[in-house]
Amino acid sequence: MSIEVKKITKTYGTQKALDNVSFSVNKGEIVGFLGPNGAGKSTLMKILTTYLTADEGEATVNGFDVTTAPKKVQQSVGYLPEHNPLYLDLYVREYLEFSADVYQTEKSRIQEVIELTGLTPECHKKIGALSKGYRQRVGLATALLHNPDVLILDEPTTGLDPNQLVEIRELIKNIGKNKTVFLSTHIMQEVEAICDRIIIIHKGQIVEDAQLADLGKNLEKVFREKTKTL
Repeated sequence: MSIEVKKITKTYGTQKALDNVSFSVNKGEIVGFLGPNGAGKSTLMKILTTYLTADEGEATVNGFDVTTAPKKVQQSVGYLPEHNPLYLDLYVREYLEFSADVYQTEKSRIQEVIELTGLTPECHKKIGALSKGYRQRVGLATALLHNPDVLILDEPTTGLDPNQLVEIRELIKNIGKNKTVFLSTHIMQEVEAICDRIIIIHKGQIVEDAQLADLGKNLEKVFREKTKTL
């Protein structure tokens, strides 16, 4: 099992961001984590990547407990947060070299991820001079540097133009052939283009967990029904 979440609860003040959430993700799956804004998607992803601690429950990534073995989790996971933090004054290759030092990864891996993420034409530029789509590629390249088994991507295509959307989706789908991918989004077309399975969260609770093939063309209808606010 790549990701195992058992009865995770997280509260901010009086607001319950996650309420007794449980699910698992198998090795090699590409799972879309769907929900409206404020549903709890980013909170759960931050718990899975050890940036936040749950109030209750347990979670493991690649067999390592997020609370008791955070370093092992970090070594197993490539994480692309919603707001991709990059040093805009650094050149692409320079930034990846810095990141390789942080991850203690072989420098030979830099050229591999540049080619894998389609950064070759832009790798001589400063990150600040790149389009949003290429900045997302830099974020993905950084997440892949240490060759993790699991990729956790929070809204990976936010703010991209239609051409960039198609390119990044294809890139994620190709990467998913060899890795477990858990990505959050609220875009139906994204899920249909990339994912094998969906998990829908609404007001901090899982309201649907299904294979995409089983839903046929009803994904948008299911999403609307499951996330209705009474």
